[in-house]
Amino acid sequence: MSQLRTVQVLGGGSAGSSAHVGSLAAGLVARGVHVTVCAPAELDRAHDFSGTGARFALVPRRSDPAAVATLRTVCLTADVVHAHGLHAAVRTALALGGCRIPLVVTWHARAHAEGGARSRLLHLMERRAVRAAAVVLGTTSDLVDRARHRGARDARLSQVSAPVTHVSPVVHEGKVRAELGAVGRPLIVSYGSLVPHHGYDMLLDAARAWRQLDPVPLLVVVGEGRERAALQRRIRSEELPVRLIGSRDDVAEILAVADLAVLSSRWEARSVLAQEALRLGVPLVATAVGGVPELVGDGAELVPYGNAEALARVVVRLLGDPERRAELVAAGLAQAASWPTEDDTITQVLSIYDELTQPLVRAR
Repeated sequence: MSQLRTVQVLGGGSAGSSAHVGSLAAGLVARGVHVTVCAPAELDRAHDFSGTGARFALVPRRSDPAAVATLRTVCLTADVVHAHGLHAAVRTALALGGCRIPLVVTWHARAHAEGGARSRLLHLMERRAVRAAAVVLGTTSDLVDRARHRGARDARLSQVSAPVTHVSPVVHEGKVRAELGAVGRPLIVSYGSLVPHHGYDMLLDAARAWRQLDPVPLLVVVGEGRERAALQRRIRSEELPVRLIGSRDDVAEILAVADLAVLSSRWEARSVLAQEALRLGVPLVATAVGGVPELVGDGAELVPYGNAEALARVVVRLLGDPERRAELVAAGLAQAASWPTEDDTITQVLSIYDELTQPLVRAR
């Protein structure tokens, strides 16, 4: 039997989807699959796909004829092509036009639009992506339902787990907190790209409300994005107890020494922040959106999106209630233990590849 050949396609690639592709590539290579990863150069620099044993093919995040032709050339050697994310799926569908190579799409998250022309365009892109796929894997139940509503022939749940981040057993808590300016005061941590749908305006509203505490908690936000300047202006003008510290390589170490983690997003699938907080035993307050309730179960306190007052109230209550924080830690660790492992995810994906390609592989 010939070696199964698969191409993994990334577009812009969120941190979660890019890390998933790295994990998937490594797991498939270990099982004897020939893997090629197509992605922009910056994603390979960040995630070292070649280091997994996969071949890396540079394909820029564009949909012009040259980029689509490059992607098509790479995909023509595959038994199955797997696109990750909406933009990657649409570009891959274009590249595979007229080919009989099966396409698998993993829908990691929803794109956001405020209505109008962009909303209509996203709707058309979603229809194009899911209808081109032999199988759509949604990372949450509502994404599976959305794919079916958009016309997917076969949509299934694939609870993609973020790769486990290993934190040094000797985390110098005092040193980390001193660097952040959180000695002798509670430390609250959030992270993610500084974009509107992550809800940082609401988080700053909540931070304004908890200035009444003594000592005043410090909110540290890890990440970069187009909203940084606006958020920094608010922090300065309102004298908020908040620090934006940019992108960091030691996010897990920072999260591990926090008193609380906060997720304020408008929508999330399987939030990396939520997964890491529960795995590390950090109490989590999160918005009850998208796949978050399904992901965290009883392992977090949930609040409505957009309700800064409710968020501030829960944070204040938890900071003053160590017993409840301990209950959340125990529940969070139990919930994290119930999640599918990276190996479970790889096994499911490989089973789908075999299902789609076995007649072809046997014939060769």
